[in-house]
Amino acid sequence: MRLAFGTQRHRRYSLLPASALIYIGSRMSSTGERFERTVAIMERLRAPGGCPWDQEQTFDSIKPFTLEETYEVLEAIDNRDWPELAGELGDLLLQVLFYAVMAKEQSSFSIDDVLDRLSTKLIHRHPHVFGDVKADTAAQVKRNWEAIKAEERKKRQADGMERDAAAKDKQSILAGVSSAMPSLLEASKLSSRAAEAGFDWPNVEGLFDKLTEETNELREELKEFPAPGPRPQGRGIAGSGRIPVPADLQVRLEDEVGDLFFVLVNIARYLSVDPESALRKTNRKFKRRFQWMEARLHESGRSVDQASMEELESLWQQAKREERENA
Repeated sequence: MRLAFGTQRHRRYSLLPASALIYIGSRMSSTGERFERTVAIMERLRAPGGCPWDQEQTFDSIKPFTLEETYEVLEAIDNRDWPELAGELGDLLLQVLFYAVMAKEQSSFSIDDVLDRLSTKLIHRHPHVFGDVKADTAAQVKRNWEAIKAEERKKRQADGMERDAAAKDKQSILAGVSSAMPSLLEASKLSSRAAEAGFDWPNVEGLFDKLTEETNELREELKEFPAPGPRPQGRGIAGSGRIPVPADLQVRLEDEVGDLFFVLVNIARYLSVDPESALRKTNRKFKRRFQWMEARLHESGRSVDQASMEELESLWQQAKREERENA
């Protein structure tokens, strides 16, 4: 018994009872049948008599879950937890199906359109596999890939100019880099695009010089910081005891700190390090070491805020040594 019928482009899924779907699932033999079953389940949840929560969701309400599921996929990979990764990838796929079902309901597109566009893109961007282009190394593949994407961007811009002559002034190699993505990823993509056009440092030492320059510029701005200067936030309520900073100075400080981040992202790009992944691993490392300190203090009946800074620093160094020894 099949859940789908009709043509591939206009496939419709029968809204069977959940029990029937589960039963049919025990007899699934192909990947395609499993995928069709999952799409049918998602449509059933959105249909009349389905799940009230699923029926209330919109494109905007689902966005935070998409981001959350993406990061949970990344965390499973970092932890090398492959069984967990299988589940998290399923949750991420659910987001794709959710958007596709909602789009189909408003006659925008369907999951078939998503799959068709993906297949077309994969074939078009791999001419060394599906065409006559030669690429024997990963570096050659990457060059071909970037060239193809550049041509695709030009075509999209040309199509846009046909509709709007004013768009001629908006052509940019940075077009298509979404400002909605995480800032570290956006910075990495922006700098990579610029580097492809030749706007890059000749060597990594130039980047370290730039890092020093930006650090000095931040220090110059700090000379205007109200006395007695920046201090650690006091214990207790967050922000309590904070020195008021003039609004214009706060804007300049944010600007200089942003410049520092951007240079660090470029260093990561130069070294072929994913900045988002690197920072996430450092976050995990900090959390692990801090919780080790907490555990040692709890053994003596105390909490972190009851220990001196000297004792905390000593415990921190112990945590680092223990990690190195265990490694």
